[in-house]
Amino acid sequence: MSVPTAILQLICPDRPGLVSELSGWVAANGGNIRHADHHTDADAGLFLSRLEWDLDGFGLPREAIAPATEALAQRLQGRSSLHFSDALSRTAIFVSKQSHCLLDLLWRTRSGELPMEVPLVVSNHPDLRQEAEAFGSRFVHLPVSQGSRAEVEQQQLELLAAERIDLVVLAKYMQILSADFLGRFGEVINIHHSFLPAFKGAQPYHRAWERGVKLIGATAHYVTEDLDDGPIIEQTTVHVSHRDEVEDLIRKGRDTERLALARAVRLHLRRQVMEYRGRTAVFD
Repeated sequence: MSVPTAILQLICPDRPGLVSELSGWVAANGGNIRHADHHTDADAGLFLSRLEWDLDGFGLPREAIAPATEALAQRLQGRSSLHFSDALSRTAIFVSKQSHCLLDLLWRTRSGELPMEVPLVVSNHPDLRQEAEAFGSRFVHLPVSQGSRAEVEQQQLELLAAERIDLVVLAKYMQILSADFLGRFGEVINIHHSFLPAFKGAQPYHRAWERGVKLIGATAHYVTEDLDDGPIIEQTTVHVSHRDEVEDLIRKGRDTERLALARAVRLHLRRQVMEYRGRTAVFD
């Protein structure tokens, strides 16, 4: 097993000397930096940093690192988040009837590709119970109707709290989450079956075929109140031709959906994504 690391994400006003100050803080506490990634948004005057260092030999005990990094961020007039590489995220996957993204995530989790646990799968249809339970996940069927949406979302939030869920992944969950849900549970990743911002909404493959496009894609993004308009984490594409029918686009699109979603989830879990100004910086 690899040596556990601490991962600090920091956003603060830009000024000279920040890289030196941050790396110096880690070094002053005996830390060995594994990765250091930085970005300056000149238009906004913001500095973004991701620092990852070994916990082995670090001068502060684990429970003291978070208060210390918060104090560091306050001194720099910024905001920070701290994570540890050996703390597995508890992830809930929301699905409807399509299984390809669910099975891909569950397989990658079991094989160790994704550093997370999936204790809970929630669906508005009963179809994927066997698939979820085969991987040891609890499957909860909560049917949704126009009149029951608020009640179902309350049940979902209670499940997430009971299972101590850190992240929700919408793996072809064909329902829109309300602003109230998103306000009460913030970390949600969705896969959309088009190369956003093209072909938002329903049936993007049909509309792409009608336009005769030569590339189709999939987009994994954070979920916001604006439909299919959240900050983008990962996108994948595949070529199509005039010989392809809508069914071919759908078949090829499923491959791009699996790959984009798996990459996005891994980037998020590795804390390589930083969200700011309605967009993301991805330190890959």
